[in-house]
Amino acid sequence: MSPKSAVNGAIGQPDQQNDTPTCDRPHLVDNLRAEEMQTQVLNTAKAQRMAEFFSLLGDANRLRLVSVLSNQELCVCDLAAALSMSESAVSHQLRALRALRLVSYRKVGRQVFYSLLDRHVLELYRAVAEHLDEEP
Repeated sequence: MSPKSAVNGAIGQPDQQNDTPTCDRPHLVDNLRAEEMQTQVLNTAKAQRMAEFFSLLGDANRLRLVSVLSNQELCVCDLAAALSMSESAVSHQLRALRALRLVSYRKVGRQVFYSLLDRHVLELYRAVAEHLDEEP
């Protein structure tokens, strides 16, 4: 079987229903290239973990917490005041962020101070914020 033996459609005009380019005429698929690309596809387990990560960040209150923590470490009571949320609600959201290792904490007496766990979380937050601020 030749590397270009599979037939598929060529990219054509956008589909009228969703404006996504679709295949409208048959063309050959490069099977060697397709096999090479399969080695670069995200494995299912990691894709699942990443989906959970992004799903967790899909909550506006959690993103607001990350935005405040991107600037400084704060205790739960200060976070609650800054976000106009109850301490209980803030603690609940922080527990979820801690479960996926997005934030860390330290105790000083009876106070608990939270910060972003590492630079990766901060870089991701800033990259998304910058992307959304760009002109279309």
